[in-house]
Amino acid sequence: MQEIRPTPRAATSIRALDTHVGIDPHRHDDHQIAYAGSGVLSVTTDAGTWVAPTTRALWIPAGTVHEHRAYGRTDLHSVGLPTRLNPLSLDTPAVIAVGPLLRELILAYTRDPEDEGPARRRLLGVLLDQLRAAPLQPLHLPAPADPRLAAVCALLHADPADGRGLAALGAAAGAGASERTLSRLFRSELGMTFPQWRTQLRLHQALRLLAVATPVTAVAHRCGWSSASAFIDVFRRAFGHTPGTHPGRLP
Repeated sequence: MQEIRPTPRAATSIRALDTHVGIDPHRHDDHQIAYAGSGVLSVTTDAGTWVAPTTRALWIPAGTVHEHRAYGRTDLHSVGLPTRLNPLSLDTPAVIAVGPLLRELILAYTRDPEDEGPARRRLLGVLLDQLRAAPLQPLHLPAPADPRLAAVCALLHADPADGRGLAALGAAAGAGASERTLSRLFRSELGMTFPQWRTQLRLHQALRLLAVATPVTAVAHRCGWSSASAFIDVFRRAFGHTPGTHPGRLP
């Protein structure tokens, strides 16, 4: 990560970001909800990356050093919350599901951040209630610390479609570890199996490609699925809708 920029207050705001534009590493003394009203938004910390399309929002707890990046034309809606308000009771980043009501509440609350009237305070109360009830989503791509594991993961970041097995990837990366050792490291350090991590990486990449209007068949090919139908099935199970209905794709 680059030099950390301290911004004590997490402002409630709306910010338009062009595709691939980022916000450099920084931290807040407040909690923050980050939501992409359009496009796809990612948040990266030393622990990994969380990604959110328009049906998800990102929870960033106070004190977390993080950076944002947009994929597709993205309207970033940020909700700053003082530390006494922690509707998710979490001290680590997370992705939460955003249904129609929660979406409209976030859009409405960020529309006029200077308004301090009673109606807006009531709006915040409803927003907090909806955040407490929002289910968490497993869209975290953890980052490895072990250099052997990091070497393998770097190959797949460079080419998510690389279909080689763990043993071949370890050899190509010069990891100097057996398949059994690498498999154990995925479970112990990243909390998931190698196939689970690779699928998560491919889903992250798929969201980014869809956000810049890449056709579904091309996304499937570039992310390593054997067919468009296989990609559609995995995507639907992960996000609740098909990639063909995802915002930003070509007809």
